Amino acid sequence: MADEFPPQGASVDLFGNEILPMRDRRGRPSFKKTKENQDFVAVRAAAGWNQDLIAEALGCDPKTLRKNFSRELSQGALLIDGLCLDVLLRGAREGHTPSVKALQARLDRVSAGAPRASAKEKPEQPAKAEKLGVKEKRLNDATKPQADYGSLYDRIPRQ
Repeated sequence: MADEFPPQGASVDLFGNEILPMRDRRGRPSFKKTKENQDFVAVRAAAGWNQDLIAEALGCDPKTLRKNFSRELSQGALLIDGLCLDVLLRGAREGHTPSVKALQARLDRVSAGAPRASAKEKPEQPAKAEKLGVKEKRLNDATKPQADYGSLYDRIPRQ
């Protein structure tokens, strides 16, 4: 009776055979997404490469590229521009004069000339007259009778 139950530490299947680990994984290994690959795709997307060329250079299928790097493909230029600004800022903090000048030139290109008015300072515009529909016009006209209606009321005999 004691030999019917396997020892506590051993793993066996329903037939009492020891379970062996798989020797190899079946199928093609999944694509490994790394930081280097993300930067590679973002730079090429920012440079205007199409997805087929990027996939060929990366060594994967275009469908795999779209699945794993959709953010880099759609926002590559923005990511690289932000990365360049970070590098310039780091150089400017270290006192690198060309970095300071380059950063100032970059920021001067996009800076607004005059400060924008806040919501509190906006002048109020007069309210526009509402456009009335046909039914609303008729109802308004019915509440305000014309001036010559008085003579018509006088002609009606009173009982």
